[in-house]
Amino acid sequence: MSKKLIITIKKDGTIDAQTKGIKGKKCEDYIKIIEELTNSKAVNIEYTPEYNQQADEEVLTQAKKQKNY
Repeated sequence: MSKKLIITIKKDGTIDAQTKGIKGKKCEDYIKIIEELTNSKAVNIEYTPEYNQQADEEVLTQAKKQKNY
């Protein structure tokens, strides 16, 4: 699945943003990017099930660390 950032600016000026295909805590990096792009501050953050999944590279890093012990 490709990584996507979906930003919706509503008529009242509020902004909704979603990440798709970004697993684990890496999605939090995008909060800062969204805030900078939209000159706004995150007020309500809801995490998707993908947040609870480890990113593939995190899994590989942990496997390598375990192998070296």
